[in-house]
Amino acid sequence: MSVQENLTINEKKVLLALEKLGSAAPERLEEKSGLQVDAAMQAAFMLAEKGLVSVSEKVLERYSLTEEGEEYTKNGLPERQILDFLKAPTSLEELRSRFSPQMVGIATGWLVKKGWAKVENGVMVPSGKVDAGKDEETLAAFTGKTKTLEELASDEGTIKDLLKRKLIIKHEEKFRTVSITDTGNALAAQGLVLEEEIAQLTPDLLKSGAWKGKKFRPYRLDITPRSLYGAKLHPYRRLIEQMRQIFLEMGFTEIKGGIIQSSFWNFDALFQPQDHPARDMQDTFHLDSTCQLPVEYSERVSAMHERGGEIDSCGWGGIWNRELAGRNVLRTHTTAVTIKYLADNPEPPVKAFCIDRAYRRETIDPTHTPEFEQLEGVVMDKDMSFADLLGLLAEFYHRMGFEEIRFRPGYFPYTEPSVEPEVYVDGLGWVELGGAGVFRKEVTEPLGIKEPVLAWGLGVSRLAMLKLGLKDLRLLYQSDIDWLRKSEVYRT
Repeated sequence: MSVQENLTINEKKVLLALEKLGSAAPERLEEKSGLQVDAAMQAAFMLAEKGLVSVSEKVLERYSLTEEGEEYTKNGLPERQILDFLKAPTSLEELRSRFSPQMVGIATGWLVKKGWAKVENGVMVPSGKVDAGKDEETLAAFTGKTKTLEELASDEGTIKDLLKRKLIIKHEEKFRTVSITDTGNALAAQGLVLEEEIAQLTPDLLKSGAWKGKKFRPYRLDITPRSLYGAKLHPYRRLIEQMRQIFLEMGFTEIKGGIIQSSFWNFDALFQPQDHPARDMQDTFHLDSTCQLPVEYSERVSAMHERGGEIDSCGWGGIWNRELAGRNVLRTHTTAVTIKYLADNPEPPVKAFCIDRAYRRETIDPTHTPEFEQLEGVVMDKDMSFADLLGLLAEFYHRMGFEEIRFRPGYFPYTEPSVEPEVYVDGLGWVELGGAGVFRKEVTEPLGIKEPVLAWGLGVSRLAMLKLGLKDLRLLYQSDIDWLRKSEVYRT
């Protein structure tokens, strides 16, 4: 098939127009070709792919005054207005009574920065009369119209300052020019025949026979079509929904709780000693608010911490600090939600889980962020055993697609025995994904819970990194549209 036969009728119209014009803006090309501007440019881009035309683009930056900029153009910048008012050193308090506090605040910084005045013990001291600055000259150059950088005759630093102060705004105008190439000229000189083309064979054309003798638009099968991306859930959200569905199918109840928790529920009710490192500022976001301790539990929790309560335990010793227990924190784990739920529902059976965000003072890097999702769960019933816990977790990870699961001993202040579940990942080996165990009696007794409680806290984001093949945790929270489009919906 010749190059001419491979051209659509719109491409031919554009090529014939450019044969006479040489080069043209889209509007002129629309006028000469008889096509709408969008159709003309679409044809031009198709011709550019074939080397018959070239499309160049120029971006012109222009600037105009904002409403605030117009006001200061008329009345002067805040620092100029206050400098004109200053005949002698004047207190900031007097200036705020003469001008608005906001204006004085803006002007003070710029007066000091420009060296027009200085502040000494709450008094503004002018340095004397000063000539107009570059920013004032630039503002004066506006006459109600947009201006280019060349027309303003201003340096880039001044423009950046005015943009930062939101006194001017930048507009970008794109100008395209379509030019015919030598190859395009040669082809147009041979003579292009404009004839009607059938782009799509419809039922009406088949029934009427009107297709006979017509020219059909050629299709190129060697060109890869443009990728189309359908709407879908965020990959991370999709995995969270998958985890939620697994536990719902296993008969669990989903629970929710507040982001702000008292230290009592976040630490003390879990038999975590008050001098535990996790309470330090390095790990916990402490708030400046407090709350009332639950009367029905605080005395028993206090006794458990100090002397082991009424069970065979010696507690942590020392004096339990009520003030410390009443301080609010951003929850460091969602266990604070599940332990409160157990306290409110002490009668068996209980099967509950929570998938929500927790907060810790972490340095941001590829494997750590200050906020993260955690999957927390508890089972409380008669005759529950450690073996039941291992079986439940193994079932969950199997349903998540991991074939090899193992458990190794771990330590947590509020469970005994404790384990850390691990899954095997090709290329990485065994990867730890959380912690689990059976709540100690020091946790359950003060809350009136008499039956064994199986508990676990699993790292959702780390599991998501493994499932999505990521090496940087931060990608889960970044709006990388290319990654979101190309991420897999399902893997066999």
